[in-house]
Amino acid sequence: MPERQIPVYLFTGFLEAGKTKFIQETLEDKRFNKGEPTLLLVCEEGVEEYAPEQFSGHRVKLKAVEDEAELTPENLARWLAQAEAERVLVEYNGMWMLDSLYNALPEGWLVAQEFMFAYAPTFLSYNANMRQLTYDKLKSAELVVFNRFTPDMDKLAFHKVVRGASRRSDIAYEAPDGSVQYDDIVDPLPFDLDAPVVNIEDRDYALWYRDVAEEPKKYAGKTVRVKARCAKRRGIPDGWLVMGRHVMTCCEADISFHAFICDFRGVGDMPDDGWFIVTAKMEYKFHRSYGRKGPVLTAVSAEACEAPEQSVATFY
Repeated sequence: MPERQIPVYLFTGFLEAGKTKFIQETLEDKRFNKGEPTLLLVCEEGVEEYAPEQFSGHRVKLKAVEDEAELTPENLARWLAQAEAERVLVEYNGMWMLDSLYNALPEGWLVAQEFMFAYAPTFLSYNANMRQLTYDKLKSAELVVFNRFTPDMDKLAFHKVVRGASRRSDIAYEAPDGSVQYDDIVDPLPFDLDAPVVNIEDRDYALWYRDVAEEPKKYAGKTVRVKARCAKRRGIPDGWLVMGRHVMTCCEADISFHAFICDFRGVGDMPDDGWFIVTAKMEYKFHRSYGRKGPVLTAVSAEACEAPEQSVATFY
């Protein structure tokens, strides 16, 4: 018998972000809340308090979660059963990592929507001083809402922070009067995909890697030129190497090697490890190193070179 699916609506952000107000209004809205039995998990005590008597249908059970350690599959399943609920809303604590929740979701619980709310006057400061926590909340959000956004604020600065974590999130700027503008800033790639040889500058490696990983099919048939560390790895066929760079997404703790598989058999013997400027043709096809279809490169040339001045690539 298939596991019952429980939709989870996740609201993240820091204090004063507007999560409570938004959830209150959502549960008052009959278009969303038609009386379905609902469990509302409140993971932080904010400035505003809920008014359950105003919820549409009055079938919402609140459960305060005071400690991150309480987030276990057993507790979540028990709270759902006690509430006799069919869905879950979560007002998440901005100081807790999202993995604590995702790893605790019982089987059958699926995040249906994830929204991130931010208080615009303090957001850039939060990002500068608590980048890991900020990135954690941005990376999987479908919609990012900046409330109390005023005309003197630079949309581009906020836009860049969001895009450093996700290219897929919608972004909304809510003014103090409640009016909303949606982000329409175009993000042109910093390299020319229509050039005979797509030249990837050192500073653009992270952006290029992410773009290829997200849309590998559009690179099929392209020729690229990129500086990368090329290395032999266990299980890779003779004449093939992985080529890539270490990338820091948000902080030093998450630095990892981001690489693609490349066939170097046409350019002669290659050392087991070294930095090269590689010109390669790209395809999108199955390779056993991936265990699925993925970006597969074939080197046209490889010139030995020095490591880039900044060996760890970043998203600017």
